Amino acid sequence: MRAARFHAYGAAENLVIEQAPDPRPGPGEIRVRVTAASVNPIDWKLRAGALHQLMPLELPAIPGRDGAGVVDETGDGVQGVRIGDRVFGLGGVTGATAELLVLSAWAHTPATWNDEQAAGAGLASVTAMGGLDALGSLAGRTLLVEGAAGGVGSAAVEIAVARGATVIGTASERNHAFLTALGAVPTTYGPGLAQRLSALAPHGVDIALDTAASGSLDDLVAITGDPKRVATVADHAGGQRLGTHVANAENDSALLSAAAELGGQGRYTPRIEQTYPLERIADAHAHAERGRTRGKIVICI
Repeated sequence: MRAARFHAYGAAENLVIEQAPDPRPGPGEIRVRVTAASVNPIDWKLRAGALHQLMPLELPAIPGRDGAGVVDETGDGVQGVRIGDRVFGLGGVTGATAELLVLSAWAHTPATWNDEQAAGAGLASVTAMGGLDALGSLAGRTLLVEGAAGGVGSAAVEIAVARGATVIGTASERNHAFLTALGAVPTTYGPGLAQRLSALAPHGVDIALDTAASGSLDDLVAITGDPKRVATVADHAGGQRLGTHVANAENDSALLSAAAELGGQGRYTPRIEQTYPLERIADAHAHAERGRTRGKIVICI
């Protein structure tokens, strides 16, 4: 199969398109012929070697954790999916930007999503739902999403609105119309956030989700009044220091199915900032490293 790989840690230019061995699904896994794969912060951090001590890779490695495609092989014990089904989901920490990908967690792609949207849903939706679920019931509560315009943040906004929350989202001013379209009340991040929120939410903010790791966790705890009313999916060290909820992305088919159900109802649509062909994966990684994205960056295979 054709795949993007890097043979040494380093810059995005280390990525090359070449032939790689076809993966095979094990028990409880499926293999898909990939139509699109997303680019997540962990992908470029792994490629750059920033996580080498925590998550060493066997090189050469194929970047990418989540993608979408058509099932072409199933492992032993797999039920509820057939060859030819459109699915999206998660594999290991690497492997997605290739013609073939093994998934350990997946859901059927709703007809309302195209391939690029499906590719952008996997890691973003399970990460967002993990953080939201840690905060308990959302119905009737006011939720602040820090970093609401990014891939995880935009997913969290739509999912929280669908669950009955009033959502306030922080983002740069250029993204405020985008947040409004998602169903959130936009505001800027940074100094003076508590004062801005007092005008937007006169009855207070009940809960907060940090998706940005911008150093704002202390402020979010002060705003909500209790570290247990705050969850972070991005600043694990800060969350442990303060005693907030710390949520990790899990390869959970139930969460993916919940995201797909909302997608089929038209209440969650993964937002795509830009797509790139596989041959331009280095440009896609460089784009992701610059940050400030609005939704997801996706590679079309």
